Amino acid sequence: MGTMTPLLTGETLHEVVLRQMPAVDAALVEHVSQARTAIPHAAPDYARLWDHLGAQFIGGKNLRPQLTLAAYVGLSGDEPTPAVPVAAAMEMLHTAMLVHDDILDHDEVRRGRANIAGLRRSDLAASTLPEDKVDDQVMAAALLGGDLAISGAYDLIIRSALPAHHRVACLDLVTRAIRATIAGELLDVYGDILPVEQSDPIMVSALKTAWYSCVVPLLAGAKLAGADPTMESHLERLGIALGVSFQLIDDDLGVFGSADVIGKSTLSDLRSGKRTELMRLGFERADAAQKAVLEAHLGDPHLTEKGAAQVRTVLEDTGARKAALRLARRRGKEASRIAAERIPAPLSGYLVRLIDELQGRAS
Repeated sequence: MGTMTPLLTGETLHEVVLRQMPAVDAALVEHVSQARTAIPHAAPDYARLWDHLGAQFIGGKNLRPQLTLAAYVGLSGDEPTPAVPVAAAMEMLHTAMLVHDDILDHDEVRRGRANIAGLRRSDLAASTLPEDKVDDQVMAAALLGGDLAISGAYDLIIRSALPAHHRVACLDLVTRAIRATIAGELLDVYGDILPVEQSDPIMVSALKTAWYSCVVPLLAGAKLAGADPTMESHLERLGIALGVSFQLIDDDLGVFGSADVIGKSTLSDLRSGKRTELMRLGFERADAAQKAVLEAHLGDPHLTEKGAAQVRTVLEDTGARKAALRLARRRGKEASRIAAERIPAPLSGYLVRLIDELQGRAS
């Protein structure tokens, strides 16, 4: 344990983590500011793309940096400042994944505002380019912006003041997160050509969401704290359970939630034909008439609110929604049990509280 232990000054772990969020935000802002001028002979568009990327950090939940800092402080008791660059890298990586995921989903809005693709389209609003050329420009900006964010995640760790072995360990975790996410994205995208009943949304959630959102941030903090392999194993199991639960609730909100809460249209997932566990259960449980409704509307790019309401009715009447939320609660309880039984205080209490808060998002 360090001699300057924040938890012995009266602060809870939750308070310590929240106190560091401005430092994480500052690290991200500083990185964007430095990176946009790092290539002095680059065209102004290079700096503008970094500006568009920087705008994506506004309004996020900061779940990933919080998990990193909580694991570090909760397992070591040390002042969290040395872990801030790694926490910022976790948020940078998250942004990269969102930018690239929006490309695959053809979304140009994120958190209620234009994402990189949407900002590039706005830049070209007054141009005389043909529509297909504008679309090419939008796609290129989003793809390259996501690539810049990935480079930023690595750079934040490389340039930190951490010992070399800690930097290498965290870089390895970022690589593992990217590979798991790509595997999940492939399973997700390739699943679009299969019948919905044959999709594997739970595996997609574990690979595409849980690994980079929960497992890797927790493991990064744990490695910096000097945790042993057994503790890392517990955190990995907890992170997968938590991430799957998180995604199941997100998928429910994407259909039954409010656009004001989720930051995008509740028609988006349905229009893109997203293969979620909620939808898989709907197809599995639907009778012929109900299945016809789902087939008519899922993946329709021009889906109206009236059509979406019909889909929601089927998902409710078949019990698919109830079953998906029940699974979300079960995986959340699994994560809480691991935290309570296998993770030492104060991290255990922090994680149980966080899991309860995330479960509470379900309507």
